[in-house]
Amino acid sequence: MKHLHSLFLLTFLVLSVSVLGKKWEVGPGLPLHSIKKALTLSQPFDTLFIQPGIYKEGNIAIHKPIFILGKSKPILDGEGKFEILSIFASKVHIEGLCVRNSGHSSVNDFAGIKIYNQKQVCILNNDLQNCFFGIYSQNSSQCQIENNHLLSASIQEQQSGNGIHCWKCSLMKITGNTIQGHRDGIYFEFVSNSFIWHNLSTQNLRYGLHFMFSNQDTYLGNHFLNNGSGVAVMFSNHVKMYYNVFEENWGDASYGLLLKEISDGEILRNVFIKNTSGIFMEGASRLLIQDNRFQSNGWGMKIQASCMDLTVFHNGFYGNTFDVGTNGTLSLNRFYQNYWDKYKGYDLNKDGLGDSPFRPISLFSVVIENNPPSLLLFRSMVAGLMDESEKLIPSLTPLDLFDDQPLIKPLKP
Repeated sequence: MKHLHSLFLLTFLVLSVSVLGKKWEVGPGLPLHSIKKALTLSQPFDTLFIQPGIYKEGNIAIHKPIFILGKSKPILDGEGKFEILSIFASKVHIEGLCVRNSGHSSVNDFAGIKIYNQKQVCILNNDLQNCFFGIYSQNSSQCQIENNHLLSASIQEQQSGNGIHCWKCSLMKITGNTIQGHRDGIYFEFVSNSFIWHNLSTQNLRYGLHFMFSNQDTYLGNHFLNNGSGVAVMFSNHVKMYYNVFEENWGDASYGLLLKEISDGEILRNVFIKNTSGIFMEGASRLLIQDNRFQSNGWGMKIQASCMDLTVFHNGFYGNTFDVGTNGTLSLNRFYQNYWDKYKGYDLNKDGLGDSPFRPISLFSVVIENNPPSLLLFRSMVAGLMDESEKLIPSLTPLDLFDDQPLIKPLKP
């Protein structure tokens, strides 16, 4: 959180500088009607006020710290050929524009707005429409990307870019954005000490949020709705995931949250609802999974045998087809004091904990893991007999995967 306070302070300092510069009016019918011309005439820390209109000026490169403020969302149109705004200076502020129709390419990463190797750039309250990459930050730090609306209509992953793309960055603040229709809604690669808060990422082709090789980041209070998969965190460590909603991420290989080769993370107070798998974990270690709600998923959690030292504590499992699945027979993880709506035990001493342990893996889920077509037998008498017999004489499910203190009462929402 100390990084967040630093980011807010930097934003305040940058805004304070804006009152020092000269103001320029740019618009159709005015003496100054070209944004490029205004950038040439202006000095560092001047402010350009862009009046309503459509500006087709190709690529606009910014080489000095400056404020560009749009009135009633003036349109910067790349005509499907150009990267529209390229930022080559620190302390640039872009606000209130509609940036649309960037170029598309399989060789160049064209973006609506792209930051090159800079610090303290603010991108606020803009609309980005039909851009290959929406907002692209490359080798930058201490930048703020806030309250932007990014909309694309991509059809194939290979022919689309990401909504907000950060590569080799640090101390980024990504808040309050709506991202729809891109390959990944938000993409982090080699990004550290950054904060993602209160974004809506929906209907993106691959992931709502995608981490690769990014450490010490936090994402909080975001909503990942109806994406190819909700969030993927891969080859990263010390990532904190709090108060997010992962909803309706359906498909054969779809997950609310995919964790692959990560360690030392925290997954707290999230909601996983109506996903194929709420969480799918492979090669994960030393994770705390606490106070989450798993509701109406195909699998609440799928934990591969390569996971170890997971602590699953005080979560609620409601109406999932299968609460937990695995592909192994040995578990090196601990489950305790979770609520399971399938638990049928007693609490004779009235301490709020079941008197007998709960085994969340059913024999039928193990059969499906090894023979997917057997799903046709779901809810059949055969499947029911298999599960009941396994409870009496466990043979195929992991003997050491159980909750020894299941909660009797549901957790409060």
